[in-house]
Amino acid sequence: MPKRALIESRPWLLASLAAAVAYYFLRDNPVGEGVWGMAMKGAGVALLAAYAFARVPQGKHRGDGWLLVVALSLAACGDVAIELDLMAGAAFFSAAHVVAVVLYLRNRHKRPSPTQNLAGVALLIGTPLVSYVLSGQVLVAVYGGFLGAMASAAWMSHYPRYRVGTGAVLFVLSDWLIFARMGAFDLEPLPDLLIWPLYYAGQLMIATGIVQCLRGEQPVR
Repeated sequence: MPKRALIESRPWLLASLAAAVAYYFLRDNPVGEGVWGMAMKGAGVALLAAYAFARVPQGKHRGDGWLLVVALSLAACGDVAIELDLMAGAAFFSAAHVVAVVLYLRNRHKRPSPTQNLAGVALLIGTPLVSYVLSGQVLVAVYGGFLGAMASAAWMSHYPRYRVGTGAVLFVLSDWLIFARMGAFDLEPLPDLLIWPLYYAGQLMIATGIVQCLRGEQPVR
């Protein structure tokens, strides 16, 4: 990121990072419980949405910028809602995935390589299958279909694969750790340690990667 762009965007990104780190370390502390905990959790990605809103230029990329803002905003709502009701949280995240898929399909890679095609298909099919194996629940597999479609579309888009595509894969891995808690797989202490860092890092990579491309600071593929 060029120095000037970093200075201009630093307040939003630093605030987002601060909220995410605070939630991670205070979530099991009385300070991080209840309303304050949910506020810190939701603020992490909500501030990424604010960053995207502030940084996306007006013009031909405005529509893609708005789709990114909406997807991040829905995910932030999901972060809060899932603390109150699992199905409500899943509904918000499913909606976020649908919006993200629309964004990625609007920006498909024109000449994907065979390995890129293979990875896209693997994410699309494998994500719901692994989600079912880990959780043993059909509804989780249905949600996994939305998750896999998002990750597959991100990997097949023209956005930087090792920023945006990898960020989407980290999102998948985070959710798989959640699903493992629902089934017979005892992966502790990995879920407690990694669910939030993987998820937030994925969202951070997606948001910054797309914004930099829309601003012309990173080349599209």
